[in-house]
Amino acid sequence: MAVTLEVTPARKRRPLVIGHLDSPKMSDTKLIRSLFFASQELSHMQPLRFILRRNSQSIIRKVKILAAVFDELLRSHMVYSQSAQLCFEEMNIVMQRMKTLIEDCTRSSKLWLLLQIENVSFSFHELVTDLSTVLDILPANDFNLSEDAEDLILLLKKQCSDSVQFVDPRDDDLRRKVTVTIEGIKHQTVPDQSKLIEIFNNLGLLDSVSLIEEIQRLEDETHDQIDERSRIAAASLIGLVRYANCVLYGPSTPSPHPDFRRHKSLSEANIPADFRCPITLELMRDPVVVSTGQTYDRESIDLWIKSGHSTCPKTGQVLKHTNLIPNSALKNLIVMWCRDQKIPFEIYGDGGVGSSTPCTEAVEFTRMMVSFLIDKLSAAESNDVVFELRALAKSDSVARACIAEAGAIPKLVHFLGSDSQSLQINAVTAILNLSILEQNKTRIMETDGALNGVIEVLRSGATWEAKANAAATLFSLASISTYKRRLGRKVRVVSGLVDLAKQGPTSSKRDAFVAILNLAAERENVGRFVEAGVVQAAGDAFRELPEEAVSVVEAIVRKGGLMAVSAAFGLIQQLGEMMREGGDTTKESAAATLVTMCRKGGSELVAEMATIPGIERVIWEMIGTGTARGGRKAASLMRYLRRWAAGDTHETAATETQSIVVPTPSRIFNPVL
Repeated sequence: MAVTLEVTPARKRRPLVIGHLDSPKMSDTKLIRSLFFASQELSHMQPLRFILRRNSQSIIRKVKILAAVFDELLRSHMVYSQSAQLCFEEMNIVMQRMKTLIEDCTRSSKLWLLLQIENVSFSFHELVTDLSTVLDILPANDFNLSEDAEDLILLLKKQCSDSVQFVDPRDDDLRRKVTVTIEGIKHQTVPDQSKLIEIFNNLGLLDSVSLIEEIQRLEDETHDQIDERSRIAAASLIGLVRYANCVLYGPSTPSPHPDFRRHKSLSEANIPADFRCPITLELMRDPVVVSTGQTYDRESIDLWIKSGHSTCPKTGQVLKHTNLIPNSALKNLIVMWCRDQKIPFEIYGDGGVGSSTPCTEAVEFTRMMVSFLIDKLSAAESNDVVFELRALAKSDSVARACIAEAGAIPKLVHFLGSDSQSLQINAVTAILNLSILEQNKTRIMETDGALNGVIEVLRSGATWEAKANAAATLFSLASISTYKRRLGRKVRVVSGLVDLAKQGPTSSKRDAFVAILNLAAERENVGRFVEAGVVQAAGDAFRELPEEAVSVVEAIVRKGGLMAVSAAFGLIQQLGEMMREGGDTTKESAAATLVTMCRKGGSELVAEMATIPGIERVIWEMIGTGTARGGRKAASLMRYLRRWAAGDTHETAATETQSIVVPTPSRIFNPVL
């Protein structure tokens, strides 16, 4: 958690009571009781253990004195003047700020606090100054206090007025050692292990678990920072801790828990509709705005325009120009959502969160760590080392680049055929994580045996997890169009993905369908998938994975697999059910599939669609209450049904452009299905 630092010059300030004059007033007794409990809570807090210990102790000692005074006031049942009440309210606010600061420091990264030690020390001192200001104007003489209580107030006033900002020399010395270590990395000086041990022992980071937790806190700090300089500093510290953890405690032991699989798959996440590209319905990586005000993913709309289209895909309006304006606000929201969902997000272009150039220190720390790991890649320790490479490749683009540049991919390929289930999973998942980086896709495809090794894991891996991660790797590689065609020509890829979609558990099926959907974007691949039985596999998964399965059927129909879908028994009926029961994306895909089938298949397919129970009501509801795209597709379906009912068998593409009255909710007929 980020610590809020106030860096204004130290001074005594008047109490900030104006903003609280309109707040609900508590009775005198309730107010004093609130102050007493707040002071008791603060008094029992533990001071910070390793850094800022003296600063936190000083605050807690002063509040303990206040607690004794409030205890006496609570027993006196006095009625206080307005000025006294205002002072008490301001004192309550100051104590809440003290509590928040100590809690923030407790939860924050120790290394980050160490680098910010002067600012944080000032925050502690400023709170003491604010308390001193309140005590100066507190009408204590009106309280009829005992001599002991009056002496305590005088003592506290003196302590507060005599207080000066200070940095513990021990903390300052520790900070200097950390900065010297990081500076040495710029000159490729390998840190001395004994000095690393001393630094982390003084911070209370005594084992691998505590260092991993420190890395997580530093990653949170990185995301919370706004300016580039702070992000670079946090990245340097992350590199230092990762390196120290690896060198001091060796490669991590693979987790026995199944959750540590890999980054969460996009297919496993419920992507907000506003984050999906209207063309592909996939998560936007680089959202841009066209002249109509609609937002699309840059790659998709670029392809649309280069294909000769001059209209907006969503609205149908003619584009006044083809300039694409980055939607930075939406991109930042997508990045934050991906971080919360633990989904990897590679960011391209300028202006987005995380688009900065990696700092030198972080890169050098990562290179040293990768070199250390690869040197230890022996038979005895191979599983632990591969697991560490897997985890490192999961972290960021710098790590992915450093691992690949160090020649790790051929070594990882060697372990794809391992008899050890754990080692095979770690190897294929490490390659998957490396493939997230664009330039690594080429490295993987060009490494001897890499592609065949991944395909073999897909077909005959030791576990469903290994097979699913192999499918996810193929999905990642297929994001490059030339590789999409190359992978689709391999019979083992096609049959392996379809078999996984038929036989695997739900999570594995999902990865298989997502990979199939990506490969099916190439028309020449569709026929091979149809021959392998993808239509049946998708139809069987409509209930289990409706969004993925319906999307695959839509892609198959759109790219030339109409006859196979039409011939599948009951599939049209199932698509109608998905329009009624599925989520928004599933309904859109089902309606779009039926529109394409009606347009290309003629009256026979329209007649079969007309036999779906309650289809007209489903269509009207989708027109009236569905998404914009879903409403358009539903309107097209209604036109096809009307023409078929009227005996017009010449359904053409032009049918979709005819107008239809969209009913208001009150006009929608609601029969019981």
